Amino acid sequence: MRNQAVKKRKFSFADFGIYALLWGYAAVVLLPLLLVLGNTMRTTRQIFQEPAGLPTSINFDSYVRAWQEASFNIYFFNSLLITVLSVLLATAVSALAAYILGRYIFFGSKFLLSFFMAGLMMPFRLAIVPLFMMLNNIGLVDSRMGVILVYAATGVPFSIFILSAFFRQLPQELAEAARIDGAGEFRIFGQIMLPLVRPALATVAVFQFVPLWNDFFYPLILLRSTEKWTLAVGMTRFFGEFQTDWSTLFAGLVITTLPLIILFLLATKQIITGLTAGIGK
Repeated sequence: MRNQAVKKRKFSFADFGIYALLWGYAAVVLLPLLLVLGNTMRTTRQIFQEPAGLPTSINFDSYVRAWQEASFNIYFFNSLLITVLSVLLATAVSALAAYILGRYIFFGSKFLLSFFMAGLMMPFRLAIVPLFMMLNNIGLVDSRMGVILVYAATGVPFSIFILSAFFRQLPQELAEAARIDGAGEFRIFGQIMLPLVRPALATVAVFQFVPLWNDFFYPLILLRSTEKWTLAVGMTRFFGEFQTDWSTLFAGLVITTLPLIILFLLATKQIITGLTAGIGK
């Protein structure tokens, strides 16, 4: 076997243009975020006098006011509880369904898969009237559980679409070898197949988390008590009460967006792996 010399790719002018474009785009995106972050540590008077100025000292009073006086502690807890439980429920149900639909052929399997895929084209918000009546009849209006069930149901079609494709690509020999060793179907699914689609699970979870965290429609319709409001709904009341306190307003925006930034920083590698899986096959 002949040894082949690996040639290093030279940095060309085109590469320089691409990197410059990417760094420029990053600067355009990050500049408003840094401006908002800096204004949280300044007074409203300083913000009006010099909108693009830098903070002269580190001051977290605006965060304290937003967290306590504006009830952001309650809104944040509700958003976190509803979003996390919705994503976990939808991902768990979708993983079980996608495993069966992606790896087994049985009577009606294609119809079931098409039925779930039809959910991708269905505008769920158009069904808000019958949905509200159904939840009201079973006592789930003004209940966090009602919103969680609605969110989980809306995330199932997309999750099955992604996960079934990943399960379908896994070698059949893995399951056959596990059956020879005496493993049951649930053990094969949980200990062998599920870890292999971890990038897809992370991708599905993130793509569900972001729109649910920012959703305003369903909490506004289904939640009546202010102590059950999410951040998206609570922001409407927040802007009305603190419209003259710009420092606190900026602090509220930072608190709202911080979980999304942390999520993307932690899950970026898994998301890229999930989105690019199969390209080189």
